[in-house]
Amino acid sequence: MKTIDLNCDMGESFGAYKIGDDKAMLPLITTANIACGFHAGDPVVMRDTILAAKAQGVAIGAHPSFMDLYGFGRRRISGERPEDLEAQIIYQIAAIQGMAAALGWPITHVKTHGSLGNMAAEDAELAAVCVRAVKMVDPSLAFITLPYSETMKAAEKAGLRIACEIYADRTYTDAGTLTSRQVDGAVIHDPQQSVDQVLSMVRDGMIPTTGGKKLPVEAATLCVHGDTPGAVTMAGALRGALQREGIQISPFALTTPSSRI
Repeated sequence: MKTIDLNCDMGESFGAYKIGDDKAMLPLITTANIACGFHAGDPVVMRDTILAAKAQGVAIGAHPSFMDLYGFGRRRISGERPEDLEAQIIYQIAAIQGMAAALGWPITHVKTHGSLGNMAAEDAELAAVCVRAVKMVDPSLAFITLPYSETMKAAEKAGLRIACEIYADRTYTDAGTLTSRQVDGAVIHDPQQSVDQVLSMVRDGMIPTTGGKKLPVEAATLCVHGDTPGAVTMAGALRGALQREGIQISPFALTTPSSRI
């Protein structure tokens, strides 16, 4: 039986500002990537999100980013010394790891957020920085990463467990990378288009690209964004479609001990 994890970026509210409907999304997913305070989130939001995930039996992980509250971590930042960026990532992972341990629901993985993740997927040096930070904090943590990416290569080289991630609401280029958000059609809003793409990737093992290609993929986890319009409706449609195909929905980190999940 084929198995897939459903992950969602969560805990992205901050102070008086609310982003996403985490309460409605949690029953639909199996893994939550929780903001660590640099692009979103704060100690109270982190605590409440961890406790809500624990109550639903949802696995959790760190979701570190560039230090970019103003731009929600989606601005491309350059010029940081590698060792300084490494320290920032370590700080974020350690923060959520400490909070989670105190609340009795330990983290299982790390997934980089926004521009940090997108840039590292293309830049071998930045990918190595991200991977070193994860390994220095806890080498037992899984690393969620995109297929055909520098981060996947770096994580494999470092011996980290890897969860190959696909996206339900983003289109792909012929190189297997996510289409830039600056390009029309990069974000999928039509639930049926999203379902068709996901079934192609999970059931058939093929990524459909904007250029008409089909790229092989072995997906372990499927991301649904919680901050896009209609996110909860789309997540429900995806979960139902996968289950109708006989695909089991379960947290990747709790089911597969191999080096590549």
